[in-house]
Amino acid sequence: MTSQQLSTLSSSGGELPDRWRSDIQAQLSQGENVVSALEVDLDQQLRFAKGILIITNTRLLARAPGQEQWQAWPFSFDLSLEHHDHAGVGHLELVSARGRLAAWRFTLGQNLQAIRLVEQFAAQRDSHASGQPLIVDDTNVCPSCKAPLEPDQEECPVCTKVVYTPPSTWTLFRLWRFARPYKLQLGLGFLLMLLSTGAHMIPPYLTIPLMDKVLIPYQNGTPVDSSLVALYMSGLVGAAVLAWIFGWAKTYVLALVSERIGADLRTETYDHLLRLSLEYFGGKRTGDLMSRIGSESDRICVFLSLHLLDFASDCLMIIMTGVILFSIDPYLAIFALAPLPFIAWLIHLVRDRLRTGFEKIDRVWGEVTNVLADTIPGIRVVKAFAQETREAARFRTANKHNLAVNDKLNKIWSLFSPTVSFLTELGLLVIWVFGIYQVSKGNITVGVLSAFIAYSSRFYGRLDSMSRIVSVTQKSASAAKRIFDILDHVSSVPDPVNPVKLAKVEGNITLREVGFRYGNRAVNRGINLDIKAGEMVGLVGHSGSGKSTLVNLICRFYDVAEGAIMLDGVDIRSLAVSDYRRQIGLVLQEPFLFFGTIAENLAYGKPDATRAEIMAAARAAHAHEFILRLPQGYDSMVGERGQGLSGGERQRISIARALLIDPKILILDEATASVDSETEKEIQRALENLVKGRTTIAIAHRLSTLAKADRLVVMDRGVVVEEGGHDELMAKEGAYYRLVQAQARNVDTDLDDRGSKD
Repeated sequence: MTSQQLSTLSSSGGELPDRWRSDIQAQLSQGENVVSALEVDLDQQLRFAKGILIITNTRLLARAPGQEQWQAWPFSFDLSLEHHDHAGVGHLELVSARGRLAAWRFTLGQNLQAIRLVEQFAAQRDSHASGQPLIVDDTNVCPSCKAPLEPDQEECPVCTKVVYTPPSTWTLFRLWRFARPYKLQLGLGFLLMLLSTGAHMIPPYLTIPLMDKVLIPYQNGTPVDSSLVALYMSGLVGAAVLAWIFGWAKTYVLALVSERIGADLRTETYDHLLRLSLEYFGGKRTGDLMSRIGSESDRICVFLSLHLLDFASDCLMIIMTGVILFSIDPYLAIFALAPLPFIAWLIHLVRDRLRTGFEKIDRVWGEVTNVLADTIPGIRVVKAFAQETREAARFRTANKHNLAVNDKLNKIWSLFSPTVSFLTELGLLVIWVFGIYQVSKGNITVGVLSAFIAYSSRFYGRLDSMSRIVSVTQKSASAAKRIFDILDHVSSVPDPVNPVKLAKVEGNITLREVGFRYGNRAVNRGINLDIKAGEMVGLVGHSGSGKSTLVNLICRFYDVAEGAIMLDGVDIRSLAVSDYRRQIGLVLQEPFLFFGTIAENLAYGKPDATRAEIMAAARAAHAHEFILRLPQGYDSMVGERGQGLSGGERQRISIARALLIDPKILILDEATASVDSETEKEIQRALENLVKGRTTIAIAHRLSTLAKADRLVVMDRGVVVEEGGHDELMAKEGAYYRLVQAQARNVDTDLDDRGSKD
């Protein structure tokens, strides 16, 4: 096979690294062609090493990671290549009627190519078995990721999961849904704007009689008519007063409306954000979300209250001025407006560049706020590892990137704004030249020319102002797009249209063929489990076995990909999310406390709880005594994330918080994993009060903490492998037995190490 033929391999199965080309050529026989390839990067001990699988038109070739020799399996009807993945590791197994022939491991970065490889294997095997040559249609694959496409499919479902669309000025019109409740106030504001603009139009018009009937006759020797001057002066003063009154009123009314629109926008965005599932937050940075709800909504509010008002006023002024100019002298008006098409074309040209530029600035600014959102909450870790210099360098890099993006955009804006100003000055120059010519011919008077100059100055002044608002408009469009990105996102855990109401919750939980995937990674599959009301079930297994994911599915933080979870015989997807979660008390390994008093944190799930109820829950959780030792007792302030309290104290407050809502279902996720033995005993006594009469699902690495569980469920690689009581599972000497033995060996090793040190 030639090098040119090998270079075309990426069209069907992923890019072939150059280091393999000569080795592959040496393995190929005459007339054998490479169809697809996959580079695997893990050996059988899950250590990083490079290997490769090759599918040709006649066989499967493989070189295992860390091995020098090649293996080959000719195609046969009973040969199959199976693919599965779990916990970040992909698996390919070559199986025949005799059993498993070979297996390969890889990280999930190659998962898409692995799926494609399996498809190509099946196609080549079937073609070989039937004796019909396989015609490979490379035109119907994604040019980027090589994923197969349907015949009528134009977009790749993999590559278009996150589709980037640049911000559009039309996005601002979507803000009307927030402005609709204030349409009467907006109508009043528009009327006041119209009156204010009309008042501003009066003074230049009065300059015509002042020039032609007062000043020029006076220069020619005619006495000044005082009454006429007083009339015109009164008109000028009256117009100025009216313009001030109407201008103040319209600014005040529209500013009030814009602030309320901004407040409604922030509120609805935050409400919608809280209703989104954990899957959405898993792919977002805290600083970016804070920036969207905070600074982006503020930018929109300023645009609505100031810049949009000025823009509308400028439009009215330009329209009215244009009408007046044409009514005074159509020919002069045509010359005056000559630069207008060039300015409009320039605005259109620059707008597109500004639109994408400002959206990029917003994203880069999000990088800056993300550094702050990471560092400030984690300042203890930063200082503990002496990484202040590193974090300062991260911020400096992000800030420098922000500066570079702004500088690039400012190059465009710095050229655009003076160019518009130059064209407006050119327009006024044209008016002077043609106006003087018209006066010399007697076609117009000096007063008309003066009024024309005054109106034109206002016209081009407003036009220049409108050109400058392009920048603000594109910034606001970018901000609106980032906010509507949140509002347009549909929760992956939706509320049902017609939720089922449970008259009384017993607490029976049933899982039927439950499966779940994180992206391409299968975490749980085929889980069947019945948990009776009031029963305590312990989930055990190695890290990554799918225990926490199963708990997240039961809490409906995520929805199952396969199967169903039922509460008292009703699918939990048929229940209102808030109603269902009110039946669940959750105690996490790392309890989260909010900034506020102890009492406020205890009553978080039940804000209307009385002080007596709060204290009763604290006593049951064995937290009452240490709370009373605090300076202000239950009114003592807790720092952000529970600063000022020990891990055991935070955990007992978390237990009391769960007790206070009196849930039917209790979830304990490693509730004692991060505390010492003495504190664990205190927490265990608190948990005894918490689990009474409740359906309890507990996860624990310390198997001793599940001694009082009615049943143990052992998980491995996302499936349930054993189920039963402690003694029953120990007698089987299966997965649970090995877990207990492994934990006992670790404990013995720790004790031996301590003894040798002592």
